[in-house]
Amino acid sequence: MKHLILRAVWVSGLTFLAATSIKAQEDSVKRKKFEINYGVGITIGEKKDSTGKVDQSKGRFVGGITFTRLDIGFAKLIDNGSFSLSSANNFLDYKPWKTSTVSFDVLQFGYRFNNHFKIYLAGGFDWTHIRLDRDITIKKDAPILDYETTGVIFSKNRFSSSYVHFPLNFELRTKENDKGKRFRFVVGPEVGFLLGGKVKQISDENGKVKIKDDYHFAPFRYGGTVRIGYGGLGLFAKYYANDMFDTDAQKGLKNMSFGLTFGLN
Repeated sequence: MKHLILRAVWVSGLTFLAATSIKAQEDSVKRKKFEINYGVGITIGEKKDSTGKVDQSKGRFVGGITFTRLDIGFAKLIDNGSFSLSSANNFLDYKPWKTSTVSFDVLQFGYRFNNHFKIYLAGGFDWTHIRLDRDITIKKDAPILDYETTGVIFSKNRFSSSYVHFPLNFELRTKENDKGKRFRFVVGPEVGFLLGGKVKQISDENGKVKIKDDYHFAPFRYGGTVRIGYGGLGLFAKYYANDMFDTDAQKGLKNMSFGLTFGLN
């Protein structure tokens, strides 16, 4: 049994290495350097030369199915320009280091003008997870964004929204260095359409509870994103210009996020 387990681990390791994009180069003392390229997909419009590299000297339309720009980071609420919540929004007080965002793109289509500049429209999904600090329950199907207290103590009380988003990116990039990497600067607007909201709670009394509703999240939102990176890894910051909720009491409450981008290409 022990040998079977070791063999399974060995085979799994080889499979993982084969599935990732790893380049090995020997230096002057025969030591190997490894480079992992984040991001996978099927791209059209990319022509390769005799060495197998993509020919980027000429302008062309590019696009296809992708899994890139995986953003993982923290989300912050901004109440009429302040990071402190007003009395009207105090019930949304949250744990800063457990309030997060996750997003990624699955499609992109655009035009690469040359080796240093391209424009592309992408499509993907975006989640914002607010870890509420108070033991409250956001009411479902309420005429306004409201809450109730039942005396239950929650070990986890998460208030989330999910959107399908469409960013339009303008990318500037440097020439590749001898390691095949380059610096990238990406900026552009983004729009999103609400898929839904959700409350997820865990308590000793009720166990795990999930409740879905739109919770008055804005059905349409717009904002902008900035990214800067090297190779396949980067930093991002997003800001949404319109209100987070479509309710009068939460007027001026917006959100932003920042963190790491994996698969910046």
